[in-house]
Amino acid sequence: MVAFLQDAAARRDARVIGVVAFAHGTSHFFHLLLPPLFPWLMHDFGLNFTQVGALMSIFFVISGTGQALAGFVVDRLGPRRVLLFGVGSLALSGFTLAVAGNYAMLALAAGLAGLGNSVFHPVDFTILNRRVSQQRLGYAFSAHGLSGNLGWAVAPVFMAGIAALTNWHWAGLGAGLVATSVLAVLIWQRELLDVHDTAAHAAAQTKPAHVTSETFAFLGSSAVWLCFTFFFVTTLSLGVLQIFSPTLLNQLYGLSLAAATSCLTAYFVGGAVGTVGGGFLAARGKSQDRVITAALTVSATCALVIALGVLPGWCVIGLMAVLGMGVGLAGPSRDLLVRQAATAGFGRDAFGRVYGFVYSGLDVGFAIAPLVFGPLMDHGHYSAVLSGVAVLQALAILSALSVGMRARVTRRVAAGAG
Repeated sequence: MVAFLQDAAARRDARVIGVVAFAHGTSHFFHLLLPPLFPWLMHDFGLNFTQVGALMSIFFVISGTGQALAGFVVDRLGPRRVLLFGVGSLALSGFTLAVAGNYAMLALAAGLAGLGNSVFHPVDFTILNRRVSQQRLGYAFSAHGLSGNLGWAVAPVFMAGIAALTNWHWAGLGAGLVATSVLAVLIWQRELLDVHDTAAHAAAQTKPAHVTSETFAFLGSSAVWLCFTFFFVTTLSLGVLQIFSPTLLNQLYGLSLAAATSCLTAYFVGGAVGTVGGGFLAARGKSQDRVITAALTVSATCALVIALGVLPGWCVIGLMAVLGMGVGLAGPSRDLLVRQAATAGFGRDAFGRVYGFVYSGLDVGFAIAPLVFGPLMDHGHYSAVLSGVAVLQALAILSALSVGMRARVTRRVAAGAG
């Protein structure tokens, strides 16, 4: 009987993880709704790198602001309705892109995509933390990160492929239909998105000794701010790669646009592979900050080697894959570090707002990246852009070590109090 219950719990966890990961992949797909189409959009509308980069800033400013606010809505209304709203907004953004006839319409499509994207982290991590058994959370976070990387990997091929065969209007329509299909699946499986789980499962989760009921108490936590800083610095560098790497590699190494885009896909595939391995490391180890440090050191080294141009062009695809693998390995450990910050004094009912605020650092980094590095691209300082990526990865390592040190101190204090 015990074995049966354990199997039933595992099956339930797997279904919840699968549905949440499926939705999360759509979020990352829409991160790259516009960048693969930049060559066509720049040609048709006479735009420069700073102007197309500003479209991504619109996306991430709205996403970051919305994400911090969405966490409060999730804690109050529950994640299911918020997630359905988000995916619906993504579908609308694709359809808006399909009929865009000027820059303002492109900005509207970017804004709608950012609004839809804003809900995912507070929704997803609220569901996973409250519905998945604690011993399987490392694997849940791994699957969550893996789906995101797969969404990133599919988007350039999907969007650029359709645009090359037809035009970018049809690519926008295809993206809208993708989100509409995902919305239909989520409505079909909506019971898995309900966080009003069984009392037995709720009791199995560890509760902090002192839980504050103050809505904004988490803003006084230095651990929460350190996590925010880590996300900001990390994505400030990764945003450059996602938005500009095809052009960077084309200019630095003379790669064709197709070959340079393949390098970006290799980066995302490497990230997916790394995320799988990172899930096992996160589930079995306690030194999340050290895993992050080792993984991001590898990524920073790869970025620096690419910037120096000391290797032939055919090596770039391998370096991009390894760079992505390092980022992927760090992902699940990163999410567990955030969970420690979320549960160290604020309780399960604060998951939405803590995750919403901390992960808004992702959007802030992505929003600022094109504004900082777009002018460098316009002036042809391509090596400087990649060198900046390496420096920012090093700063992310320092942030992760600070978070890890604080988490260990908190655990020692809690153990002494016990």
